[in-house]
Amino acid sequence: MAGLSAPPAIVVLGRSALGTARRIQAACPGALVHGLQSRLGDEADRGFVQLTEHLQALYARGTPIVALCAAGIVIRCIAPMLSNKGAEPPVLAVAEDGSAVVPLLGGLAGVNVLARRIAQALSVTPAITTSGELRFGTCLLNPPDGYVLADLEQGKHFVSDLLAGESVRIDGDAPWLDEARIAQGDGARLTIRITPASAAARRDELVIHPRSIVAAVSGDGAVTAEIVTAALAEQGLAPSSLAVLLAPRSRGADPAIDAAARALGVALRFGPDDAVEPERLLAQSLDVGHEVRIAENRNVALGIAAAPVDAERIGRPRGRLTVVGLGPGCAGLMAPDARAALDEASDVLGYETYVNMAGPFKPGQRLHCTDNREELQRARHAFELACEGRQVVVVSSGDPGVFAMASAVFEALDTGGDGRWRAVDLRIVPGVSAAMATAAKAGAPLGHDFCILSLSDNLKPWSIIEKRLEHAAAADLVMAFYNPISRARPWQLDRALEIVRGHRDPGTCVVLGRDIGRPGESLTTTTLGALQSTQVDMRTMVIVGSSTTRTIAGGPNGEWVYTPRWYEG
Repeated sequence: MAGLSAPPAIVVLGRSALGTARRIQAACPGALVHGLQSRLGDEADRGFVQLTEHLQALYARGTPIVALCAAGIVIRCIAPMLSNKGAEPPVLAVAEDGSAVVPLLGGLAGVNVLARRIAQALSVTPAITTSGELRFGTCLLNPPDGYVLADLEQGKHFVSDLLAGESVRIDGDAPWLDEARIAQGDGARLTIRITPASAAARRDELVIHPRSIVAAVSGDGAVTAEIVTAALAEQGLAPSSLAVLLAPRSRGADPAIDAAARALGVALRFGPDDAVEPERLLAQSLDVGHEVRIAENRNVALGIAAAPVDAERIGRPRGRLTVVGLGPGCAGLMAPDARAALDEASDVLGYETYVNMAGPFKPGQRLHCTDNREELQRARHAFELACEGRQVVVVSSGDPGVFAMASAVFEALDTGGDGRWRAVDLRIVPGVSAAMATAAKAGAPLGHDFCILSLSDNLKPWSIIEKRLEHAAAADLVMAFYNPISRARPWQLDRALEIVRGHRDPGTCVVLGRDIGRPGESLTTTTLGALQSTQVDMRTMVIVGSSTTRTIAGGPNGEWVYTPRWYEG
């Protein structure tokens, strides 16, 4: 949304507010409805368990917040987070029936723009109290996308003088001010100056920098934020006017390029490999008229456009491949970083069941569903998409590093033989594994040393599995079994239990967790002696306790299972 860093999170506490939330969502492209799980279940796009923690997490990430509840509730939840007025995201309270829209925080981040948009959708008048906006019809201290205020504190003094009745003249291109209710005059003492040039702070000037500069770097040579900043200073240009750091595609794997863009706070884009000279890179990548200035070290060329540039129209971004773990299946156990990666993805790849678990998806996101046995092909496809500059997510259930896609992605990278893949921004986001989810539901059976074993012999010989079972059982480790049984290998769990029973007492605690975290989950506690393979299928996690694992009264099935942290023996 224009003027906002990200689409807002629309937070609701009950079903009575859901209709209003959906009307707001329709007016805010990309917005998602976040609902209190205990009241809305899966009726919202995202679930949360505790309001204060959720609002504080959204605020900390800079996510605009539209809370459909009393303003006082929102204020009390977020109050401990307040510190820097210039860095706070927009926060609004909206009556659950849509009768009131109250901007609370984020005046410098577009909260009043968002309030007007929502109020228009709800056919009400927003409760805007910002004096400058009420008088002028716009927030001079919060320019639109593509423009940056040079000095906030100086700007406050300037607006105070305007509010006192002075007129102003505008020097530069500021199309959004054409409709503002500001008295203008050629001989006015006050000036609003729109310029990419550095300027000393003056009380009679409001300086706004258009983000109209692209810094192109050479195909070799050092690149740091300091080098680019020095090039801007040489030319008398403001760092705030820098919009894009542009490099040849051959430098996509260079961490210094990425670090420089992050330090400068600008978009990183890549142009053709054959344009190794920075001025040529600008000529081939910028589709608008621009002036070119070359830095003294010739490693940096500055392209200065007449208006703000759109980074999306320059070169292509560095492709990203993120491998995420969805957790056991419920939204509450999905890591926020995994959810954020999914929301930002252009393409989502995975086994169809897991892709469906990862939704809902936004319009335009491409889903690539494949069979569960096509892991390496899926990984290679993901790298190819990322090489096109796309933001790609590969999904696994549980944790991606536990018998899942992270290893397949690294194997593809290790054996693929395509050098372009190493330029991809590769990230792994952990998740709650099935073993951890089952253990938490049962109590703490993994409270001491444990191991995780897959009983599938699709990728390793059964003889290896037997050897590992023998050693783990002899070592008195708690054992968690993945892939315990299937139609194709119905006998293997019985053989595994036979090996374990050779080292464990029949009374050893066993936990069976089926579809934990998903609808229809079930938890069973039994003993090693009583366990039958007919109680288990491929969707069951089997946890076999050690000699110290014990039960106590309580828990969802009448008893808790835990393994003490101390050990006698």
